[in-house]
Amino acid sequence: MRTRVGIERWPIRGGFRTAHGGKDRAVVVVVELEEHGVLGRGESVPYPRYGESAEAVCRRVTDGCRRLGDGLARQRLPEVFGPGAARNAVDCALWDLRSRQESKPVWALADMRAAPAPLETMRTVSVGTTGEMESAANELPDASVIKVKVDGGSDLERIAAVHRAKPNARLVVDANEAWSAEQCEAWLPALPELGVEVLEQPLPAANDSALKRMRGPVRFCADESFHDRRSLEGIEERYDMVNVKLDKTGGLTEAFACAEAARRKGMLVMVGCMVCTSLAIAPALLLAQGAEFVDLDGPLLLESDRNAVLRDHAHSMIHPCPELWGGG
Repeated sequence: MRTRVGIERWPIRGGFRTAHGGKDRAVVVVVELEEHGVLGRGESVPYPRYGESAEAVCRRVTDGCRRLGDGLARQRLPEVFGPGAARNAVDCALWDLRSRQESKPVWALADMRAAPAPLETMRTVSVGTTGEMESAANELPDASVIKVKVDGGSDLERIAAVHRAKPNARLVVDANEAWSAEQCEAWLPALPELGVEVLEQPLPAANDSALKRMRGPVRFCADESFHDRRSLEGIEERYDMVNVKLDKTGGLTEAFACAEAARRKGMLVMVGCMVCTSLAIAPALLLAQGAEFVDLDGPLLLESDRNAVLRDHAHSMIHPCPELWGGG
């Protein structure tokens, strides 16, 4: 089996900022696995928050695939790769390769009952001034759910500005670990009146035990505190929901298992993504079928996307693209 891995950079329309910093382009790693003339592809996004860089992920992919040898198998990936972007790209490429070798779509290989349907995704307003965030919300189409990125600054004013711009939208506030326990406790009572239904990762992952005493009308969603099934232990004491991202779990295989395990604990599931192209979203769309919250607008933040992809900005819809990935 031939392995190719490379780095691509895709400009972001207007830039993107969270509490972890800003960027003007999405840096993605693309893995291609070719066997007997059949090609499978996968895309991942290295995340500096977890000590990843594009160059390091490429090296990890190359070294890991060499260790696995010609008989690459998804079941053996955890022996060689830990959770993260490298395993995600390889895992998704293996799903795609098998789909094309067997002329059978990935949804059928995964024993799903039906092909993935188009889904509406929430839209994102990144961190900015109050005026910038209100303007950004006003420029969105009629999204029914909006994710509001905040950073521990004048966040109530920012949330209120987005709510003012889109009073009928349900809001998910994502602090990316930027709030203190004192801020969280002080601001929580005001959030429901501002249309907020979910508060995502308000406290640092290493210091989120304080959330146990704050559970209330706004659901808490774990992002940086949740990676794969190993991080599910006791998490239901602090959170109502987990954000399952393929780049954290290390691929679609583990992501399916994570979602099932979280639901067994009585938790809701959000399916999320990094800023990426539709090649990374295609496998996540399978996972998102039946999820309570869908946050897959990564490609809608880009200046352009891959060929043959239907970009439906007006209705915030994510459509399957079997020609791109997993079509059989």
